[in-house]
Amino acid sequence: MAPLVMELAAHPKIESLCCLTGQHREMLDSVMEIFRLRADYDLDIMEQRQTLSKITTKTLLGMDGVLEEARPDLILVHGDTSTTFSGALSAFYHQVPIGHVEAGLRTYDKYSPYPEEMNRVLVSRLADLHFAPTRANAENLRREQVQGEIFVTGNTAIDAMRTTVRPDFRFSTELLNTLDFAHRRVIVVTCHRRENYGAPMENIMHAIADVVAGHPDVEVVYPVHLSPAVRQCVFGILGQTPRVHLIDPLNVEEMHNLMARCCLVMTDSGGLQEEAPALGKPVLVLRKETERPEAVAAGTARLAGVERDEIVRLAGQLLDDPAEYGKMARAVNPYGDGHACGRIVQAIAWHFGLDEQRPADFA
Repeated sequence: MAPLVMELAAHPKIESLCCLTGQHREMLDSVMEIFRLRADYDLDIMEQRQTLSKITTKTLLGMDGVLEEARPDLILVHGDTSTTFSGALSAFYHQVPIGHVEAGLRTYDKYSPYPEEMNRVLVSRLADLHFAPTRANAENLRREQVQGEIFVTGNTAIDAMRTTVRPDFRFSTELLNTLDFAHRRVIVVTCHRRENYGAPMENIMHAIADVVAGHPDVEVVYPVHLSPAVRQCVFGILGQTPRVHLIDPLNVEEMHNLMARCCLVMTDSGGLQEEAPALGKPVLVLRKETERPEAVAAGTARLAGVERDEIVRLAGQLLDDPAEYGKMARAVNPYGDGHACGRIVQAIAWHFGLDEQRPADFA
């Protein structure tokens, strides 16, 4: 949302306010600093080991005061988190129109990803303006006969990379400054989805160890999520594995620059499936299904699943076959051209009669 906040602030006829829930404080603060943003409201909901119910109720209660004071004409929420759903539900309770950024992604399995699939489905029933990254996302919404206007905008995450990626970038994690990206093949790994907890995550960790063992020139950089369940599994299996570097989570700027220098991304994250292809990096998706099938269809990503042997096979295929690797690295990213925020702001202005022209859909 950071580039969209900046784009809104630049529009002469729009007054925009920024509200944070305060979840994942360390990562949040770094994003605000990188993009030089200031929050008008901060709900500060974060506490250790909080449940989904607590996240939802604390956000709802916090948003009551914000919406009563600000009395906005529109509230924007992003993606599929529980705070996204809570923000939209609060807006509905206050009869404030809702704009949903990154709308229309679907797996049609309510428990995968969990709880994200149902969060975004429920937001779609509440929203008045739907900003879909791709045509396929827009078609999902049309099939569901959602109310309101649907716009195809591209994804704002691609816009953010125009600000963050630099050839002279230096990492705050000194290890990353010492890695030989020119002569070693570095794989970036992230894995933190709730549906992968337990046996699936253990399979993934063992597969990573196998890939490294089978390729002496490969190193893995894994920024490990702060969730205790994730860290226990990851460090328990990979903690002593040579050439596997387990580091603390990176801010968005560092993550983008790390991906720009790596050879391959293995992830169960949603956003990285869009961001890595923008940098020409193949993606192996460590999940049974993805709400981003456009990446698979375009050839920028492959669904690796959560079984050890299959992950090892697909990673080996990319590492051992230059033609296979080149085919994925050169595929066109279907998720955006870096101008999603401009389309979203124009759509908002058009909706409120501030602009005579509806934005053209991203193709």
